[in-house]
Amino acid sequence: MSLADKAKNTADKVAGKVKETAGKIADNERLEAEGKAQQAKGDIKQAGENVKDVFKK
Repeated sequence: MSLADKAKNTADKVAGKVKETAGKIADNERLEAEGKAQQAKGDIKQAGENVKDVFKK
C-alpha cells in the first residue's frame, strides 16, 4: 500500500469522526450518519489495501 493511500484512508476516517461528533453536538442525525458512513468507507478502503499488500508479498 502506498503511503498516499494510507494517508487518504486515515483522512477519511478522521473527517468522518469529526462529522459524527459535530452531528452529536448539533443533534443532527443526518450529519452523524454521514460521519459514520465516511469512517466505514475509510475502514473498507484500508482493508482492501491490506489485502492487496498480502498478495504482493
